[in-house]
Parts: sequence; C-alpha cells; structure tokens
Amino acid sequence: MTLILQLWGGTFYLANKILFSLAEGRPEGRKRLLRMAGWAFYILGVPPWVMILMAERNWIAASIEAGGVPAMLFGLYTVYRGSQGYNRRFNAIAGFFTYGSLVLGVGYSLYEQSGINTLSQILELGVMVGFLVGGYLLARRNPSGWLFFMLMNSSMAGLMFLQDKPILSVQQLLSLGFVIYGYIVAIRTRGEAETQDSGPMPAL
Repeated sequence: MTLILQLWGGTFYLANKILFSLAEGRPEGRKRLLRMAGWAFYILGVPPWVMILMAERNWIAASIEAGGVPAMLFGLYTVYRGSQGYNRRFNAIAGFFTYGSLVLGVGYSLYEQSGINTLSQILELGVMVGFLVGGYLLARRNPSGWLFFMLMNSSMAGLMFLQDKPILSVQQLLSLGFVIYGYIVAIRTRGEAETQDSGPMPAL
C-alpha cells in the first residue's frame, strides 16, 4: 500500500513541477493552460502525501499539504478566470484554512516532541518556509519564489530519505531539477522584458 501511495503522490507532484516550470516564459494563453494543469495535478496528489506524512507523524508537513488544498483550489480558479477570478473573500478563506491548519500542525508537533528536538522537524520547517514564502513570491510574479521552492524540495527529499521513502525522495530531487529550470527561465524572461522596456540608450 505504501508503494502505491508513493507512486501516486510522487507522480502527480512531479507532474505539477514539470508543468509549472514549462509555463515560465510561454505566451500567456499557453502559460495559463499549463498552470491550470499543474494546479490540478497538485490537488490530485495531495491525498497520498497526507496519508504518508500522517503515518510518519510528520504533523507540520502534513498540515501544510492538507491545509493548502483550499489555496490550491483558489489558485486553480484564479488561473481559469484570469484577472476576473480574484476574490478577496475567497482569498481570505483560503488563507484562514492554510494558516489555521499550520498552527495546529506546528503546535501538535511541538507538544508531541516537547519542542524542536528532531532532524525531521527541522526538515519539516524547511518545507513549511519554502512552501509559504515561495508561494507568496510566485503569486506576485517574483522569480525569487523558485529559490524557496528549492528549499522546500530539498527539505522534503531529505525527510523522505530519512524515513525510508526512496521513491518520494527521488521524486523530490527530480522536482528540484525542474524548479531550478523554472527559476533560470523566469530570470531570463524578466531580464529580456526589462531590456525591452528600457528601450535604446539615448544618444550622447
């Protein structure tokens, strides 16, 4: 059963990173379709990840995955609707579920372990910071968000290796490669846009 969950969760999360990285630098219509598919794959991959993380008592990481589902659904809806899809109330509800779940997960982990006393907890905190800050920055089209996704994938790869989940550890490392690719393309695309916006140098 664990093997099936690893294959399910690993495949869908890897597909998410591939689609998101390929969306960088694409024409707006193509980018929108790739991001929609990426959100959909991520959401479908959440259940096996939550089951695996809870079985290993990784409460912080499990709370991020479970609590982030409303935000993922809102992200999918926003990409589908474009500029008309943003809704302040829906955004607030998604944020409430994400941060509320995270508070519960971190709180229970601290209670169970009497603080931050294990390597797995430290890795989970890396996943948490990478997920929250990376998602925040990328939502504002800041390429630095990819750097925090690198932290997230590296931390999760280490956590899965530590807990004898080789398939998920390899999947996270493969995802890291696509995250690096996405970052490079995002930086290159922004540089080209800034060059075009600046126009030619004035004559002396």
